Amino acid sequence: MHLTQLALEAPSRVQRVTGDDSLAERLMEMGLVPGAEVRLLRTSRLGSPIEVEVQGYRLCLRASDARRIEVG
Repeated sequence: MHLTQLALEAPSRVQRVTGDDSLAERLMEMGLVPGAEVRLLRTSRLGSPIEVEVQGYRLCLRASDARRIEVG
């Protein structure tokens, strides 16, 4: 399951960040590392961007970037 598919406010854990590029590295630098607890807080009307909570702070991501984050 990807981050964009989570139910609102449902806690989950990051399983992995797909890809081997600078975006994947940047997402992990922002705290989206395997094992980190993450919750989907809000989505915009058009589905992008989304707001998530990870490691005690809120983060807004494009939906296309959030699809690279697998949770479970």
